[in-house]
Amino acid sequence: MSMTDPIADLLTRIRNSTANGYKTVKVPFSRTKKEILRVLKEQGYILDYFAEMETQKKVRRAILRVELKYGPDGEKIIRSIRRVSTPGRRIYAGLAHMPTVLGGLGIAVLSTSRGIMSSLEARKLKIGGEVICEVW
Repeated sequence: MSMTDPIADLLTRIRNSTANGYKTVKVPFSRTKKEILRVLKEQGYILDYFAEMETQKKVRRAILRVELKYGPDGEKIIRSIRRVSTPGRRIYAGLAHMPTVLGGLGIAVLSTSRGIMSSLEARKLKIGGEVICEVW
């Protein structure tokens, strides 16, 4: 059975793992998810991510292993992560309407004509795109 929204699945797995205090989480591999994780790592929301092959019931499949980040006393770095644009309702933002998340304390992840990037990078390049998610 195919998944309707794999990006929402990635964000939900990260949200649930962070809420339960897990150090790592595994998600099925895709290039889009890998790029979203790259942005989260660049902005300091996760420690790292790795593409791996996993064998389960004699079937090999590619996965992404995400190492989650916590503060020195175990406090969550990702307090909220939510999907903005969904398959049924796409949300686009131009340069004039670029979202500011939590008054500039968070970031939005955008899919632009130059690839997936944070709202901060998109502002510097003066381009808009589809708002994938917001993180703070």
